[in-house]
Amino acid sequence: MFKEINATEIKDNIINLIANEWALVAAGTEQDYNMMTASWGFMGEMWGQDCVATVVRPQRYTMDYINNNDYFTFSFYGDNKAIHSVCGKYSGRDVNKTEKANLTPIFNYNSVYFAEARLVIVCKKQYVSQLEENGFLNKEILEKWYNNDLHNLIIGKIEKVLIKE
Repeated sequence: MFKEINATEIKDNIINLIANEWALVAAGTEQDYNMMTASWGFMGEMWGQDCVATVVRPQRYTMDYINNNDYFTFSFYGDNKAIHSVCGKYSGRDVNKTEKANLTPIFNYNSVYFAEARLVIVCKKQYVSQLEENGFLNKEILEKWYNNDLHNLIIGKIEKVLIKE
């Protein structure tokens, strides 16, 4: 079903993947997990490692799972925006997003991802910190995107990259 490749073998344009295809960020265990749609983030080299960075607002339910687990996944689903219409709209506190989005969870590599993905990036947390107002040199960003709910920045070392065969 999935084949492992090296991060440098990802053929997709990373900016297009994140900005237009969107990702699911998921964390947790077989007993308890959650996921959410993410359309902000980046990939590259950090601290001598291939890394993924994403941002999650502190009030998001998925942030609890990221905080309580060492691994998270960043996965992509092609044109299937129906997944994101569920995972970007509803909270796992209120609904079973796995059932509502017709997802099939796979528990492997210390985290959760979904059989419907075409590309899965398994990450080990390296850094988590909340963005700070005084770090924004362009105050227009604060005015446009925030209302006292600055994102947490999460950087993960890429442990595995899986592509659908």
